[in-house]
Amino acid sequence: MPAIASRVATLSTVLALSVATSGAALAQKKYDPGATDTEIKIGNIMPYSGPASAYGVIGKTEAAYFKKINAEGGINGRKINFISYDDAYSPPKTVEQARKLVESDEVLFIFNSLGTPPNSAIHKYMNSKKVPQLFVATGATKWNDPKNFPWTMGWQPNYQSETQIYAKYILKNMPNAKIAVMYQNDDYGKDYLKGLLDGLGAKKTMIIAEESFETSEPTIDSHIVKLKASGADVFINIATPKFAAQAIKKMGEIGWKPTHFLNNVSASVGSVLKPAGYDNSQGIISAAYLKDPSDPQWNNDKGMKDYLAFLAKDFPEGDKLDNSSVVAYGVAQTMVEVLKKCGDNLTRENIMKQAASLKDFNTEVLLPGIKINTSATDFAPISQLQLMKFKGEKWELFGDIISADTSG
Repeated sequence: MPAIASRVATLSTVLALSVATSGAALAQKKYDPGATDTEIKIGNIMPYSGPASAYGVIGKTEAAYFKKINAEGGINGRKINFISYDDAYSPPKTVEQARKLVESDEVLFIFNSLGTPPNSAIHKYMNSKKVPQLFVATGATKWNDPKNFPWTMGWQPNYQSETQIYAKYILKNMPNAKIAVMYQNDDYGKDYLKGLLDGLGAKKTMIIAEESFETSEPTIDSHIVKLKASGADVFINIATPKFAAQAIKKMGEIGWKPTHFLNNVSASVGSVLKPAGYDNSQGIISAAYLKDPSDPQWNNDKGMKDYLAFLAKDFPEGDKLDNSSVVAYGVAQTMVEVLKKCGDNLTRENIMKQAASLKDFNTEVLLPGIKINTSATDFAPISQLQLMKFKGEKWELFGDIISADTSG
Protein backbone atom coordinates (compact mmCIF):
# COMPACT_ATOMS: atom_id res chain seq x y z
CA MET A 1 0.00 0.00 0.00
CA PRO A 2 2.74 2.51 0.83
CA ALA A 3 4.21 1.82 -2.64
CA ILE A 4 0.84 2.49 -4.30
CA ALA A 5 0.41 5.64 -2.22
CA SER A 6 3.89 6.73 -3.25
CA ARG A 7 3.09 6.16 -6.93
CA VAL A 8 -0.18 8.09 -6.60
CA ALA A 9 1.66 10.93 -4.89
CA THR A 10 4.29 10.95 -7.63
CA LEU A 11 1.61 10.92 -10.33
CA SER A 12 -0.22 13.77 -8.56
CA THR A 13 3.00 15.77 -8.46
CA VAL A 14 3.62 15.14 -12.18
CA LEU A 15 0.06 16.17 -13.03
CA ALA A 16 0.33 19.25 -10.85
CA LEU A 17 3.60 20.23 -12.50
CA SER A 18 2.10 19.59 -15.93
CA VAL A 19 -0.91 21.79 -15.17
CA ALA A 20 1.32 24.47 -13.68
CA THR A 21 3.63 24.38 -16.68
CA SER A 22 0.78 24.59 -19.19
CA GLY A 23 -0.78 27.32 -17.06
CA ALA A 24 2.49 29.24 -17.16
CA ALA A 25 2.65 28.79 -20.92
CA LEU A 26 -0.88 30.11 -21.25
CA ALA A 27 -0.11 32.96 -18.91
CA GLN A 28 2.84 33.98 -21.06
CA LYS A 29 0.56 34.82 -23.98
CA LYS A 30 -0.25 38.51 -23.83
CA TYR A 31 -2.33 40.31 -26.42
CA ASP A 32 -3.49 43.83 -27.13
CA PRO A 33 -6.24 44.61 -29.69
CA GLY A 34 -5.19 43.30 -33.10
CA ALA A 35 -3.41 40.16 -31.87
CA THR A 36 -4.80 36.66 -31.26
CA ASP A 37 -3.53 33.08 -31.32
CA THR A 38 -3.97 33.08 -35.09
CA GLU A 39 -3.64 36.68 -36.31
CA ILE A 40 -1.58 39.87 -36.18
CA LYS A 41 -3.54 42.81 -37.56
CA ILE A 42 -1.27 45.53 -39.03
CA GLY A 43 -2.47 48.92 -40.30
CA ASN A 44 -0.86 50.94 -43.08
CA ILE A 45 -1.57 54.22 -44.90
CA MET A 46 -0.16 54.91 -48.39
CA PRO A 47 -0.63 57.51 -51.17
CA TYR A 48 -2.08 55.13 -53.76
CA SER A 49 -3.43 58.25 -55.47
CA GLY A 50 -2.47 61.93 -55.51
CA PRO A 51 0.87 63.74 -56.01
CA ALA A 52 3.00 61.07 -54.29
CA SER A 53 1.28 58.05 -55.85
CA ALA A 54 4.62 56.75 -57.19
CA TYR A 55 5.21 55.56 -53.62
CA GLY A 56 2.05 53.42 -53.64
CA VAL A 57 4.19 50.51 -54.81
CA ILE A 58 5.68 50.39 -51.29
CA GLY A 59 2.35 49.32 -49.80
CA LYS A 60 1.77 46.83 -52.61
CA THR A 61 5.24 45.29 -52.13
CA GLU A 62 4.70 44.99 -48.38
CA ALA A 63 1.32 43.31 -48.92
CA ALA A 64 3.00 40.78 -51.24
CA TYR A 65 5.83 40.16 -48.75
CA PHE A 66 3.46 39.56 -45.83
CA LYS A 67 1.40 37.24 -48.05
CA LYS A 68 4.62 35.29 -48.69
CA ILE A 69 5.32 35.11 -44.94
CA ASN A 70 1.76 33.84 -44.36
CA ALA A 71 2.17 31.15 -47.03
CA GLU A 72 5.30 29.99 -45.19
CA GLY A 73 3.37 29.58 -41.94
CA GLY A 74 3.23 33.14 -40.63
CA ILE A 75 5.07 34.48 -37.57
CA ASN A 76 5.13 32.14 -34.58
CA GLY A 77 2.08 30.46 -36.12
CA ARG A 78 0.11 33.68 -36.62
CA LYS A 79 -0.93 35.08 -39.99
CA ILE A 80 -0.50 38.77 -40.79
CA ASN A 81 -3.68 40.64 -41.69
CA PHE A 82 -2.32 43.70 -43.52
CA ILE A 83 -4.91 46.48 -43.87
CA SER A 84 -3.70 49.31 -46.11
CA TYR A 85 -5.67 52.48 -46.93
CA ASP A 86 -5.15 55.34 -49.38
CA ASP A 87 -4.73 58.89 -48.06
CA ALA A 88 -3.68 60.53 -51.37
CA TYR A 89 -0.81 62.21 -49.44
CA SER A 90 -3.43 64.45 -47.80
CA PRO A 91 -2.93 64.93 -44.01
CA PRO A 92 -6.66 65.33 -43.18
CA LYS A 93 -7.32 62.05 -44.99
CA THR A 94 -4.42 60.43 -43.08
CA VAL A 95 -6.10 61.39 -39.79
CA GLU A 96 -9.36 59.85 -40.98
CA GLN A 97 -7.65 56.59 -42.05
CA ALA A 98 -5.58 56.34 -38.85
CA ARG A 99 -8.72 56.70 -36.71
CA LYS A 100 -10.43 54.02 -38.81
CA LEU A 101 -7.49 51.63 -38.40
CA VAL A 102 -7.11 52.19 -34.65
CA GLU A 103 -10.74 52.59 -33.56
CA SER A 104 -12.73 50.53 -36.09
CA ASP A 105 -10.32 47.91 -37.46
CA GLU A 106 -8.54 47.73 -34.08
CA VAL A 107 -5.10 47.07 -35.55
CA LEU A 108 -2.23 46.21 -33.21
CA PHE A 109 -0.14 49.04 -34.67
CA ILE A 110 0.35 51.20 -37.76
CA PHE A 111 3.39 50.29 -39.85
CA ASN A 112 5.39 52.26 -42.44
CA SER A 113 2.77 54.86 -43.28
CA LEU A 114 4.22 57.21 -45.85
CA GLY A 115 5.14 60.87 -45.92
CA THR A 116 6.26 63.56 -43.49
CA PRO A 117 3.10 65.76 -43.58
CA PRO A 118 0.75 62.72 -43.30
CA ASN A 119 2.68 61.18 -40.39
CA SER A 120 2.99 64.56 -38.68
CA ALA A 121 -0.82 64.85 -38.77
CA ILE A 122 -1.25 61.62 -36.74
CA HIS A 123 1.90 61.91 -34.59
CA LYS A 124 0.21 63.18 -31.41
CA TYR A 125 -2.90 61.04 -31.93
CA MET A 126 -0.91 57.78 -32.14
CA ASN A 127 1.10 58.65 -29.03
CA SER A 128 -1.97 59.70 -27.03
CA LYS A 129 -3.59 56.35 -27.95
CA LYS A 130 -0.33 54.52 -27.13
CA VAL A 131 -0.48 52.69 -30.47
CA PRO A 132 2.88 52.16 -32.21
CA GLN A 133 3.50 54.33 -35.28
CA LEU A 134 6.31 52.08 -36.36
CA PHE A 135 9.03 52.42 -39.02
CA VAL A 136 7.33 55.41 -40.64
CA ALA A 137 8.20 55.85 -44.32
CA THR A 138 9.80 59.27 -44.01
CA GLY A 139 13.27 60.38 -42.98
CA ALA A 140 12.19 63.40 -40.93
CA THR A 141 14.52 63.89 -37.99
CA LYS A 142 11.66 64.29 -35.52
CA TRP A 143 10.77 60.58 -35.53
CA ASN A 144 13.84 60.02 -33.34
CA ASP A 145 12.36 61.53 -30.18
CA PRO A 146 11.70 58.63 -27.78
CA LYS A 147 11.43 60.94 -24.78
CA ASN A 148 8.47 62.95 -26.10
CA PHE A 149 7.03 60.48 -28.62
CA PRO A 150 7.77 56.96 -27.31
CA TRP A 151 5.29 55.31 -29.72
CA THR A 152 6.82 56.63 -32.98
CA MET A 153 9.94 55.34 -34.73
CA GLY A 154 11.50 55.95 -38.14
CA TRP A 155 13.46 53.47 -40.26
CA GLN A 156 15.39 55.11 -43.09
CA PRO A 157 18.32 57.53 -42.57
CA ASN A 158 17.08 60.96 -41.56
CA TYR A 159 16.88 63.80 -44.06
CA GLN A 160 19.06 66.26 -42.17
CA SER A 161 21.92 63.76 -42.03
CA GLU A 162 21.67 63.22 -45.77
CA THR A 163 21.90 66.89 -46.73
CA GLN A 164 24.66 67.46 -44.17
CA ILE A 165 26.65 64.82 -46.05
CA TYR A 166 26.02 66.67 -49.34
CA ALA A 167 27.12 69.94 -47.69
CA LYS A 168 30.38 68.34 -46.48
CA TYR A 169 31.05 67.03 -49.99
CA ILE A 170 30.41 70.46 -51.55
CA LEU A 171 32.60 72.28 -49.01
CA LYS A 172 35.45 69.85 -49.61
CA ASN A 173 35.24 69.47 -53.38
CA MET A 174 33.56 72.70 -54.56
CA PRO A 175 34.46 75.39 -51.99
CA ASN A 176 33.48 78.21 -54.40
CA ALA A 177 30.15 76.71 -55.44
CA LYS A 178 27.08 78.81 -56.09
CA ILE A 179 24.17 76.72 -54.84
CA ALA A 180 20.53 76.70 -55.95
CA VAL A 181 17.97 74.77 -53.88
CA MET A 182 14.49 73.59 -54.82
CA TYR A 183 12.43 72.08 -52.01
CA GLN A 184 8.90 70.92 -51.33
CA ASN A 185 7.17 73.48 -49.10
CA ASP A 186 6.28 71.21 -46.18
CA ASP A 187 7.91 69.48 -43.19
CA TYR A 188 9.70 67.02 -45.47
CA GLY A 189 11.30 69.68 -47.67
CA LYS A 190 12.15 72.00 -44.77
CA ASP A 191 13.82 69.17 -42.83
CA TYR A 192 16.16 68.51 -45.76
CA LEU A 193 16.80 72.25 -46.12
CA LYS A 194 17.70 72.60 -42.43
CA GLY A 195 20.27 69.79 -42.78
CA LEU A 196 21.85 71.58 -45.73
CA LEU A 197 22.02 74.91 -43.89
CA ASP A 198 23.48 73.25 -40.78
CA GLY A 199 26.00 71.37 -42.90
CA LEU A 200 27.16 74.53 -44.68
CA GLY A 201 27.33 76.43 -41.39
CA ALA A 202 29.11 79.76 -41.83
CA LYS A 203 29.25 79.07 -45.59
CA LYS A 204 25.46 79.05 -46.03
CA THR A 205 25.91 82.22 -48.10
CA MET A 206 26.96 79.83 -50.87
CA ILE A 207 23.21 79.38 -51.46
CA ILE A 208 22.34 82.08 -53.99
CA ALA A 209 18.81 80.92 -54.94
CA GLU A 210 15.95 79.09 -53.23
CA GLU A 211 12.65 77.98 -54.74
CA SER A 212 9.91 76.22 -52.81
CA PHE A 213 6.94 74.53 -54.48
CA GLU A 214 3.57 73.09 -53.45
CA THR A 215 2.54 69.50 -54.18
CA SER A 216 -0.66 70.91 -55.68
CA GLU A 217 1.34 72.50 -58.53
CA PRO A 218 0.99 70.51 -61.78
CA THR A 219 4.58 71.26 -62.83
CA ILE A 220 7.72 72.81 -61.36
CA ASP A 221 9.17 73.89 -64.74
CA SER A 222 9.00 77.63 -63.93
CA HIS A 223 11.02 77.08 -60.74
CA ILE A 224 13.78 75.33 -62.70
CA VAL A 225 13.93 78.17 -65.25
CA LYS A 226 14.30 80.70 -62.39
CA LEU A 227 17.04 78.70 -60.70
CA LYS A 228 19.02 78.40 -63.93
CA ALA A 229 18.82 82.18 -64.34
CA SER A 230 20.48 82.60 -60.93
CA GLY A 231 23.80 81.42 -62.37
CA ALA A 232 24.13 78.58 -59.82
CA ASP A 233 26.56 75.76 -60.63
CA VAL A 234 25.28 73.36 -57.94
CA PHE A 235 21.63 72.27 -57.69
CA ILE A 236 20.07 70.57 -54.66
CA ASN A 237 16.87 68.80 -55.73
CA ILE A 238 14.61 68.16 -52.69
CA ALA A 239 11.47 66.68 -54.23
CA THR A 240 9.30 63.57 -54.29
CA PRO A 241 9.51 61.33 -57.42
CA LYS A 242 6.98 63.09 -59.69
CA PHE A 243 8.56 66.53 -59.23
CA ALA A 244 12.14 65.23 -59.13
CA ALA A 245 11.63 63.62 -62.55
CA GLN A 246 10.07 66.85 -63.89
CA ALA A 247 13.09 68.83 -62.69
CA ILE A 248 15.62 66.48 -64.32
CA LYS A 249 13.68 66.51 -67.60
CA LYS A 250 13.29 70.31 -67.67
CA MET A 251 16.99 70.83 -66.90
CA GLY A 252 17.78 68.70 -69.94
CA GLU A 253 15.38 70.70 -72.10
CA ILE A 254 16.88 74.08 -71.17
CA GLY A 255 20.49 72.87 -71.14
CA TRP A 256 21.21 73.60 -67.46
CA LYS A 257 24.03 71.35 -66.26
CA PRO A 258 25.04 72.17 -62.67
CA THR A 259 26.42 69.52 -60.30
CA HIS A 260 23.09 67.96 -59.34
CA PHE A 261 22.34 66.46 -55.90
CA LEU A 262 19.12 64.46 -55.73
CA ASN A 263 17.56 63.43 -52.40
CA ASN A 264 17.60 59.69 -51.73
CA VAL A 265 13.80 59.39 -51.58
CA SER A 266 13.71 60.12 -55.32
CA ALA A 267 16.77 58.16 -56.40
CA SER A 268 14.74 55.35 -57.97
CA VAL A 269 15.96 54.44 -61.45
CA GLY A 270 12.57 53.00 -62.43
CA SER A 271 10.23 55.72 -61.17
CA VAL A 272 12.42 58.83 -61.57
CA LEU A 273 15.59 58.61 -63.68
CA LYS A 274 14.28 56.39 -66.46
CA PRO A 275 11.08 58.48 -67.00
CA ALA A 276 13.17 61.70 -66.84
CA GLY A 277 15.55 60.28 -69.46
CA TYR A 278 18.90 58.58 -68.88
CA ASP A 279 20.65 61.26 -70.96
CA ASN A 280 19.33 63.96 -68.63
CA SER A 281 20.31 61.99 -65.51
CA GLN A 282 24.05 61.52 -66.11
CA GLY A 283 26.30 62.61 -63.25
CA ILE A 284 23.55 63.14 -60.65
CA ILE A 285 24.83 62.55 -57.11
CA SER A 286 22.73 60.99 -54.36
CA ALA A 287 23.19 58.85 -51.26
CA ALA A 288 22.31 55.20 -50.72
CA TYR A 289 21.82 52.73 -47.91
CA LEU A 290 20.27 49.94 -50.00
CA LYS A 291 21.54 47.72 -52.80
CA ASP A 292 20.45 48.78 -56.28
CA PRO A 293 18.96 45.93 -58.39
CA SER A 294 20.25 47.61 -61.58
CA ASP A 295 23.86 47.41 -60.33
CA PRO A 296 25.63 44.30 -61.72
CA GLN A 297 27.93 44.14 -58.67
CA TRP A 298 25.03 42.46 -56.83
CA ASN A 299 24.39 39.83 -59.52
CA ASN A 300 25.81 37.03 -57.35
CA ASP A 301 24.72 38.50 -54.02
CA LYS A 302 22.48 36.09 -52.07
CA GLY A 303 20.31 38.87 -50.63
CA MET A 304 19.70 40.38 -54.07
CA LYS A 305 18.97 36.94 -55.54
CA ASP A 306 16.39 36.34 -52.80
CA TYR A 307 14.83 39.77 -53.43
CA LEU A 308 14.59 39.20 -57.19
CA ALA A 309 13.15 35.71 -56.59
CA PHE A 310 10.49 37.32 -54.34
CA LEU A 311 9.61 39.80 -57.11
CA ALA A 312 9.37 37.05 -59.72
CA LYS A 313 7.24 34.70 -57.62
CA ASP A 314 5.28 36.88 -55.19
CA PHE A 315 5.14 40.33 -56.81
CA PRO A 316 5.49 39.82 -60.58
CA GLU A 317 3.84 43.18 -61.35
CA GLY A 318 6.71 44.91 -59.50
CA ASP A 319 9.44 46.75 -61.42
CA LYS A 320 12.89 45.52 -60.44
CA LEU A 321 14.28 48.99 -61.23
CA ASP A 322 11.95 50.68 -58.75
CA ASN A 323 13.90 51.41 -55.59
CA SER A 324 10.66 51.81 -53.63
CA SER A 325 10.13 48.05 -53.76
CA VAL A 326 13.63 47.51 -52.33
CA VAL A 327 12.79 49.89 -49.46
CA ALA A 328 9.50 48.05 -48.82
CA TYR A 329 11.23 44.66 -48.80
CA GLY A 330 13.87 45.85 -46.32
CA VAL A 331 11.43 47.50 -43.90
CA ALA A 332 9.02 44.53 -44.08
CA GLN A 333 11.89 42.18 -43.18
CA THR A 334 12.71 44.42 -40.22
CA MET A 335 9.07 44.33 -39.09
CA VAL A 336 8.99 40.54 -39.30
CA GLU A 337 12.17 40.37 -37.19
CA VAL A 338 10.55 42.55 -34.48
CA LEU A 339 7.39 40.41 -34.44
CA LYS A 340 9.44 37.21 -34.18
CA LYS A 341 11.28 38.68 -31.19
CA CYS A 342 7.93 39.49 -29.55
CA GLY A 343 7.10 35.78 -29.30
CA ASP A 344 3.73 35.36 -27.56
CA ASN A 345 3.85 38.79 -25.93
CA LEU A 346 2.05 40.76 -28.62
CA THR A 347 1.31 43.86 -26.60
CA ARG A 348 1.88 47.31 -28.06
CA GLU A 349 4.37 48.02 -25.30
CA ASN A 350 6.44 44.94 -26.09
CA ILE A 351 6.39 45.69 -29.82
CA MET A 352 8.00 49.09 -29.13
CA LYS A 353 10.42 47.45 -26.67
CA GLN A 354 11.58 44.91 -29.27
CA ALA A 355 11.75 47.55 -32.03
CA ALA A 356 14.02 49.55 -29.71
CA SER A 357 16.29 46.55 -29.06
CA LEU A 358 17.66 45.78 -32.53
CA LYS A 359 21.39 45.02 -32.54
CA ASP A 360 23.35 44.89 -35.80
CA PHE A 361 20.31 43.56 -37.66
CA ASN A 362 20.83 43.26 -41.40
CA THR A 363 18.09 42.90 -44.00
CA GLU A 364 19.01 41.25 -47.30
CA VAL A 365 19.01 44.56 -49.17
CA LEU A 366 21.10 46.88 -46.96
CA LEU A 367 24.51 47.84 -48.34
CA PRO A 368 27.40 45.84 -46.82
CA GLY A 369 28.62 47.53 -43.67
CA ILE A 370 25.28 49.18 -42.89
CA LYS A 371 23.48 47.71 -39.88
CA ILE A 372 20.23 48.44 -38.06
CA ASN A 373 20.67 49.44 -34.42
CA THR A 374 18.17 50.90 -31.97
CA SER A 375 17.93 51.48 -28.23
CA ALA A 376 15.55 53.02 -25.72
CA THR A 377 17.22 56.38 -26.40
CA ASP A 378 17.89 55.96 -30.14
CA PHE A 379 14.88 55.58 -32.45
CA ALA A 380 16.91 56.01 -35.68
CA PRO A 381 17.43 52.45 -36.98
CA ILE A 382 19.65 53.35 -39.97
CA SER A 383 22.23 56.11 -39.61
CA GLN A 384 24.75 55.33 -42.36
CA LEU A 385 24.91 56.31 -46.03
CA GLN A 386 27.22 56.02 -49.02
CA LEU A 387 27.42 58.57 -51.85
CA MET A 388 26.67 57.44 -55.41
CA LYS A 389 26.76 58.92 -58.91
CA PHE A 390 24.50 58.05 -61.85
CA LYS A 391 26.36 56.72 -64.88
CA GLY A 392 24.87 55.03 -67.94
CA GLU A 393 21.72 53.36 -66.66
CA LYS A 394 22.74 52.75 -63.05
CA TRP A 395 24.11 54.24 -59.86
CA GLU A 396 27.80 53.77 -59.00
CA LEU A 397 28.77 53.92 -55.33
CA PHE A 398 31.84 55.92 -54.34
CA GLY A 399 33.65 56.86 -51.13
CA ASP A 400 33.26 55.26 -47.72
CA ILE A 401 30.17 54.42 -45.66
CA ILE A 402 29.47 57.64 -43.76
CA SER A 403 27.96 57.49 -40.27
CA ALA A 404 25.66 60.35 -39.36
CA ASP A 405 24.86 61.74 -35.95
CA THR A 406 21.37 60.46 -35.06
CA SER A 407 20.86 62.16 -31.75
CA GLY A 408 17.32 63.52 -31.61
